[in-house]
Formats: sequence, structure tokens, C-alpha cells
Amino acid sequence: MAMRIVVDLNRCQSYGQCCFAAPTVFHFHNGESLEYDYAPDDAMQEQVWMAAKACPVQAISIGLDDEEYEALQNQVPHGQ
Repeated sequence: MAMRIVVDLNRCQSYGQCCFAAPTVFHFHNGESLEYDYAPDDAMQEQVWMAAKACPVQAISIGLDDEEYEALQNQVPHGQ
């Protein structure tokens, strides 16, 4: 499953727990602002989920990328 990450930067308090859990996905630029890969490789799924769980303010959301979402949406019947 291809994932898409969104971080609410207004909610983020820069605790850095995501950087410890998934350092190849999340890191601080110049020690201040959070930067992240919004569409990491599937191999990073477990680390990304751990990062989201570790966030004390729950600023990390994980969803499907656009192609996965459209594929699922096409499977849902639209009326009769």
C-alpha cells in the first residue's frame, strides 16, 4: 500500500519523536523546521506508523496516495 504523509505543522511542537522513529523520513532543517518525505517507500511503513504513534501531539496523519485512493474509490458501487 502506497502511503501519503501529512504533518500539521501548526500542531507540531518540534519534539522530534518522529525523527527518532523514522530518521530517513523525518528530519529537522537547520535544527528548526521539520522536513519530511510525504510519500516514502513502502519499506518505511512500519517506521512511519511508529513515528505517528510516537508524536505527543498527534500531528502526523497517514493516508493513501492518490492512485491507491482512486483504485479503492472505483471499487465502491455508485448507486444502482
